[in-house]
Amino acid sequence: MRTGSEPRTARSALRARFWLSLWGLMWAIFGTAAFVLAGRPGWAAACGVLWLVALVDMAVVLRHRRQGPHYQPGPDVPPYAPAESGPPRRRPPSYRRPPRHRPT
Repeated sequence: MRTGSEPRTARSALRARFWLSLWGLMWAIFGTAAFVLAGRPGWAAACGVLWLVALVDMAVVLRHRRQGPHYQPGPDVPPYAPAESGPPRRRPPSYRRPPRHRPT
């Protein structure tokens, strides 16, 4: 069941994102150095751009981690609004499909 509130209630795994950006940063630095030594300036520039992207991502992650925890629902709180009991909700009349016309 989707409620439509996912962007507001989404959580990010900042620790995993930090380690992935660190991994990408290390590979970008290695790639830049390797392509500079190999005499491939285009590929070295591409790795340099990846280096900057990984560095900016790491800075954003570190900033979010320093902000501290915000509201996080506990294990007893369901991730979505509970389903309403009772009859299923019907669509508004403007969204209903026209009835099928059956040949007689």
